[in-house]
Amino acid sequence: MQFLLALIVAGPLVGAAAALLPAPPGLKGKSPDQAVLRHGVTVTGVILLAAIVLALGFDHDQPSTMQATTDISWISALDVRIHLGVDGISLPLLVLTALLTFLCALYSYFKMPAGPSPKAFVALLLVLESGTLATFAVLDLVLFFLAFEMVLIPMYFLIARWGGEGRQAAAWKFILYTLLGSVVMLLGLLLIGVKAGTFDMVALAADNGRGLTTSVQVIAVLAIGLGLAVKTPMWPLHSWLPDAHTAAPTVGSVLLAGVLLKMGTYGFVRIVLPITPDGMRTFAPYLAAFAVAGIIYGSLACLALAKPGNKGDLKRLIAYSSVGHMGFVLLGIATMTPTGVNGALFANIAHGLITGLLFFLVGALKNRYGTADLDTLAGATGAALYGRAPRLGALLAFSAVASLGLPGLAGFWGEMLALFGAFEPAEGLSRPAFLTFMAIGAFGTLLTAAYLLVVVRRVCMGGPRPAGETAIADVQGYEFAAWTPLVALTVLAGLWPAVLLGLTDPAVQQLLAGGTR
Repeated sequence: MQFLLALIVAGPLVGAAAALLPAPPGLKGKSPDQAVLRHGVTVTGVILLAAIVLALGFDHDQPSTMQATTDISWISALDVRIHLGVDGISLPLLVLTALLTFLCALYSYFKMPAGPSPKAFVALLLVLESGTLATFAVLDLVLFFLAFEMVLIPMYFLIARWGGEGRQAAAWKFILYTLLGSVVMLLGLLLIGVKAGTFDMVALAADNGRGLTTSVQVIAVLAIGLGLAVKTPMWPLHSWLPDAHTAAPTVGSVLLAGVLLKMGTYGFVRIVLPITPDGMRTFAPYLAAFAVAGIIYGSLACLALAKPGNKGDLKRLIAYSSVGHMGFVLLGIATMTPTGVNGALFANIAHGLITGLLFFLVGALKNRYGTADLDTLAGATGAALYGRAPRLGALLAFSAVASLGLPGLAGFWGEMLALFGAFEPAEGLSRPAFLTFMAIGAFGTLLTAAYLLVVVRRVCMGGPRPAGETAIADVQGYEFAAWTPLVALTVLAGLWPAVLLGLTDPAVQQLLAGGTR
């Protein structure tokens, strides 16, 4: 188990280095480009297999206990250690990351985005995977920061070199926002480590803030929370996200929405809640207020983009929808209750599955029609997917109703539990305030349903293909392979939520009560 976790974290880095080397003559296939893309599929496939084996070998009777741990001294003068481990909170995120990266590598093998050498593309993809997996596996504050920052450079280049129109400006906006947030976060992490005398996240969580004064906790939560809120992204620190998603290649958007946004909310659960509970209690009402503002703002922005004549970009619309969905995650965390935090963790996974599928589908539409402009797709000669590409239309409708929270699909449970958590927040938090937040959040679900149904009506409905018009391809084999796991898991999580909640709940209960063992 220790070896498996180390392989999961470090394996992609080794694969990235190997991707830059010349391919052996017998493995080149038709071309060196094909060989390096196949290498990406192989490495990410091995990492996914290792993550599945780790999940199968995980002791599901003790999900609150850190398992597969490695603890080695690294910088003894600062007591910084290479400390790895997984529990019921981090394991689902590890598997989700490994799955989405493999599906992106598989998709890219058949539909490589236009840009420079595939060698650099595959290497960056693997470095991005390693940094994300490390973020969910490390148990040292300094290592967490390093892993948190490790993903910025590869994502910057994926947007700037393989993106679409406006990619340079979007990439710069992404890197500047996240770097500035990270500088402030680093100060908060160092403050905790210096005042508590350790950077070990397990020891700090077990102490539950008893070694830190309330003023230190308040300052630390403000600093760390700002850095995490930028990555989440929380309104009004979200403005980098729509530009980054609109410009990014398809696989970049999938990983940005499906994985990178989860790093911010994971930091709130793993660091802020257990290590600085008094500081979090001070800021929880403000976090909840920003969360519900993001829910309403994201939904209204999507409604505006979906309106005929507004030239709304479908990728941009889904990016704004992420602001709203992540608002439910932040609301659940702000309640500081097991119900709310479990809802936040469930919504994290559901959002990764559903929004990852949505970005795959929009990328496929853009490849077929040359645009993601809603007015063009809904025009007289537009998509009309039900009549022209029925399988593609059915998948788009499925992902839309999953995203709006239809009962029986994954999107329902996280948002419902987050609202339930707000109905009865933790002791010391104002219940009238959180009841107000709950009502606003519930209204946001209606707005979400409105804009997604408008999108489905405009893109999917319409007459059959006129005689003489060129047919468009329905779902291809490689697309079917890349999208089917996301559809299946969305249904599974919706029908059998206990699979995920059984992992997270014991770990969350113990984390809120005083850390992990």
